[in-house]
Amino acid sequence: MAKILGVGGVFFRAKEPSATQQWYADNLGISADKDGYVVFESRRRNEDVDESMVWSPFKSETEYFGDSGQEFMVNYIVDDLDGMRAQLKAAGVEVLDKVEAMEGFGQFGWAVDCDGRRMELWEPERE
Repeated sequence: MAKILGVGGVFFRAKEPSATQQWYADNLGISADKDGYVVFESRRRNEDVDESMVWSPFKSETEYFGDSGQEFMVNYIVDDLDGMRAQLKAAGVEVLDKVEAMEGFGQFGWAVDCDGRRMELWEPERE
């Protein structure tokens, strides 16, 4: 059985992502990189998963989350993307056909939970 290994990121809509990033930098000391992402590194590592987590505001018009009413999307780290997708489909869960491979990161897929929220499933590249 494929399983979730952790949370890889939290993404949310913002009217002005750069202004939101600046507010978090000024008020909470969370500074984004040039691409608009903050990577929180864990002090502890395990051999199965890189325990860092990404945080990022997206433009409010983004279609990346699916439904325009969805304010956030959680990225789940999985041990077997194909297995997880098959498992979810077998359970009657809506699984998007699209799978993306990103060199240096791994593979990404998407599914929709029982409340209609899109989630991202990420199988990190293995070293």
